[in-house]
Amino acid sequence: MAASPLQSSGMLSREQLLYLFNSFSQLTSQPDVKKRVADAVNDKQEAVAATTAIQESIFLEMGVGESDPSVSLVSLNFSIYSSKWGLLIFKMLGIDPSFGISCLGKVNTVYENDQDLMICFYKFVANEEMVCIEAEHGPDEFAEKMHYQQKLQEQQLEMLKYMRKFHLDDQSAILEKLRQQMENANFEDEASVLSPEQMQESVQRRVSPLFQPR
Repeated sequence: MAASPLQSSGMLSREQLLYLFNSFSQLTSQPDVKKRVADAVNDKQEAVAATTAIQESIFLEMGVGESDPSVSLVSLNFSIYSSKWGLLIFKMLGIDPSFGISCLGKVNTVYENDQDLMICFYKFVANEEMVCIEAEHGPDEFAEKMHYQQKLQEQQLEMLKYMRKFHLDDQSAILEKLRQQMENANFEDEASVLSPEQMQESVQRRVSPLFQPR
């Protein structure tokens, strides 16, 4: 029986997006998949091109059209990112890859009120970034970066805990101070934290515009 046309219009459903997010997370945690992304980088390809190809292979498997039951993501082995014939073989499997990738750019708009889905989406984006960083820098430097990120997140959490002690108007002043600091630092990670002294100073400036820090 002939396969149905690939989905290439409309918008991916919530269920389709969650399938993508979960499948991508599972696949990119596997050592052989990490190695293939790293090999792509060593071959002078962009890491994001390899991770995008993984996403494309998932879209092809998602079954909007008829699929071959003997084919799975495991058997794909992601030759798709190094060989164009992969796309031709698996186009019968469901979703047009370029359409699926384009839908990811609309998630923020279409599903902005679906908090649970948006959390999953941001985790998906962060996961892809981590996969790319590990492929581009190697496991040792990646582990160092992850340690740094963990420390930074701990500092951000402490900042938020301290900020909650202030009145809402004061919190707004603190957040504005943080926004300005990040803009001035071109959004470097180090600029995403304010010290207690900086937060106090922001509050003082809101209460007294003529306030001068010591």
